[in-house]
Amino acid sequence: MSTMNISLPDTMKSFVDEQVSQRGYSTSSEYVRELIRKDQDRLQLRGLLLAGAATAPTAPADGTYFEDLRDRVRKAARVGV
Repeated sequence: MSTMNISLPDTMKSFVDEQVSQRGYSTSSEYVRELIRKDQDRLQLRGLLLAGAATAPTAPADGTYFEDLRDRVRKAARVGV
């Protein structure tokens, strides 16, 4: 694992220390790693949403669509049993 040192204003350091204490993190590094993981997840989701928005529209997801989907799931469950 690599090491990275960061500088924070006193108010931010106090905030991080408070979050570590209140949320049950062992260290400030653990808290920062969690923030980075969440940001990575957010960026991945944003990419997926943008990719989906760029695709051609398909049939509407209406009541018929969901009923057909339920039927396919039921059939698959019977075959798998």
